[in-house]
Amino acid sequence: MTANDPLPEPEAAPKSRRRGLRVLWWILGSLGALIVLAIVGILIWSQVGVMAAEPEPLAEVRSNPAIEITDTDAGIVLAPAGDAADVGLVYIPGAKVDPWAYAYKVSGLVAEDGVTVVITKPWLNLAFFDVRPLSTFTGLAPDIDTWLVGGHSLGGVRACQLATDADGLALFGSYCANDLSESGLPVISVSGSEDGLSTPEKIADARHLLPADAEMHEIDGASHASFGDYGPQPGDGTPTISDEDMRDQLTALVGGFALAR
Repeated sequence: MTANDPLPEPEAAPKSRRRGLRVLWWILGSLGALIVLAIVGILIWSQVGVMAAEPEPLAEVRSNPAIEITDTDAGIVLAPAGDAADVGLVYIPGAKVDPWAYAYKVSGLVAEDGVTVVITKPWLNLAFFDVRPLSTFTGLAPDIDTWLVGGHSLGGVRACQLATDADGLALFGSYCANDLSESGLPVISVSGSEDGLSTPEKIADARHLLPADAEMHEIDGASHASFGDYGPQPGDGTPTISDEDMRDQLTALVGGFALAR
């Protein structure tokens, strides 16, 4: 190069590289926006349409002198006011159902059989999003040594996932999605003949996932919503059983199972 030769032009960043970076940032920004929208959507959906507890059955539980109620952030503890059995039940609600809606139907277990019941308060009203261990709920009644875990509908599916940390499993209008057939766990399944969601056919199809000696009971006239007190549920059958009779049958079946542990 001589003194008269022109200086070389400074090399500019390739246009293709700049274009690629813009596309990458656009993709990342779009993904981030979609994730935020999905999270917001789930949060809104989980809070809309929650099936509230009916006031009359809940008032009967609250006024029952045989039941002591403790309301915590993690769950509702229903404990016998008198002599207590050394057994408890962690009860997981169905999807988007107020936990208080189950208080009346399990009240006989508490008042008559002395079983302590902890009704959980699932994150986002959906048990699948609640990753807390079983000990979070059993710790609310530390004097109980023997624990069953159970639940209604999708709450029962979640209970199956926690069952290996418990002393037994109780399904209420529900069935397992994971295989417990070789677990050796004591299991009771209570279903309804008029259940339009956890239908008798679905209960039968999932029977092989439970131990061979699982107790299987079907309550005649019970629908999916008969296991709680939150009103009619879309897609459900029509119940022909009274709330009082339903509570009494649940008490007889599940109470006997619990006290045998």
